[in-house]
Amino acid sequence: MSENKTLSITVNESETSKIESVDFENLSFGNVFTDHMLYCDYRDGEWGTPVITPYAPMSMDPSSRVFHYGQAIFEGMKAYKDENDEVWLFRPDKNFERFNKSAVRLAMPEVPEDIFIEGLKELIRLDKDWVKKGKGNSLYLRPFMIATGHGVIAAPSAQYRFAIILSPAKSYYQGEVKVLIAEHYSRAANGGIGAAKAAGNYSAQFYPTRLANQQGYQQVIWTDDATHTKLEEAGTMNVFFKINDTLYTAPTSERILDGVTRKSILELAERDNIKVEVRSILVSELIEAAKDGSLKEIFGAGTAAVVNPIAGFSYKDVYYELPKQENPLSLQIKDKLTNIQHKLAEDTFGWTVKV
Repeated sequence: MSENKTLSITVNESETSKIESVDFENLSFGNVFTDHMLYCDYRDGEWGTPVITPYAPMSMDPSSRVFHYGQAIFEGMKAYKDENDEVWLFRPDKNFERFNKSAVRLAMPEVPEDIFIEGLKELIRLDKDWVKKGKGNSLYLRPFMIATGHGVIAAPSAQYRFAIILSPAKSYYQGEVKVLIAEHYSRAANGGIGAAKAAGNYSAQFYPTRLANQQGYQQVIWTDDATHTKLEEAGTMNVFFKINDTLYTAPTSERILDGVTRKSILELAERDNIKVEVRSILVSELIEAAKDGSLKEIFGAGTAAVVNPIAGFSYKDVYYELPKQENPLSLQIKDKLTNIQHKLAEDTFGWTVKV
């Protein structure tokens, strides 16, 4: 039994480690996992004792509600190692808050802060060697919760499992990204679960994204479900547009995820006096800006990619190439953000939390 400041965690350490078999220079995102995982079960209206155990498959009843009614949520976070071999989290409080907002929206129990934050820290301490130093290196953290109660009646489960798995990571996207603006499909709708980080949101994107891939585009810029005139998100990321000297991004809503990276970029921009407007951007505005040359940059922002520049977009079978920038704002922002995450620059915001 390992004692934490605020909670007891049962720790069953792996007898061997697979770390020596991992090629950390050639990682495929999200396919390699560390030696341990954490899980905690919710039964009879309360959470049990968290358990850290060797990473392994989980045994589940075929009638578990997650398989039939999709009660599944998750978060995406990262840990970073500085030059002194200390490991840091980036704004974990925001991920914790959003996780429980997702839980409430899907009629799932909220996870106590000590289980989420202290359990995460204890797990990372155990697998600390998997966090590699250097910009571009990180440990991707995947907290998630699924409905484990059995039975196929269409109702919320009475039992759940909260778990955390860890995956060493490098850059998420590779190479140039071109996007297709959605004309028919939508990521989310008013009154739906678009603002929750729910598994079903992502599975619904796979088919239209596959159609875009077949046309030579890596991702889709989603438009609003009602009119398909408002630009909302890019793939699984929030999206920013630089028109002349102003940075634009859509406001969060029932349809748009409140991204932690998005939030951080807006705060960085305010600190550095970068002009920002948070408002709905129309497809027609983007086309006009692309035609008259005032559209300078488009980039996605999210935990996995941090900032991902977009080379061009297509709408109604017309492709618009973005101009090459000598010192793009997107990469300036990415550099500032990753410097804070890796403790290479002063964290004036208090975003980083030591493990």
